[in-house]
Amino acid sequence: MEKVTSIAYEQLTEHRPWGSFTILADESDHKVKRIVVKPGQRLSLQRHRHRREHWLMVSGVALVTRNEELITLRPGEALDIALGDIHRVQNDQGQDVVFIEVQLGDYFGEDDIERFEDDYGRMTPGEGA
Repeated sequence: MEKVTSIAYEQLTEHRPWGSFTILADESDHKVKRIVVKPGQRLSLQRHRHRREHWLMVSGVALVTRNEELITLRPGEALDIALGDIHRVQNDQGQDVVFIEVQLGDYFGEDDIERFEDDYGRMTPGEGA
């Protein structure tokens, strides 16, 4: 099994104002990301029309909005985001929140993001969550 070097790992990582994500797998039927949310930051309040997601918390404590619910996720806990669910992850703690996101659907492009709120002025679809 070939070991991924830190250089290759960095090439798969995209930085955002809220943290970063690293693409671990990008296949025709699924995509897997490792997402890091910095302390005091949050992703857009958003939904997707072409994919559903499964999140597994690795470290930190996240406050998740899923439709009308507010859910606290801790390491080892998981949550499903159905197609069309309005959702957001935020980090109100003092350490990074890290989780694995598995996307399932028929399209995984960053332009499948419909934003309802965004702390960074990115309300135009296609700019990345």
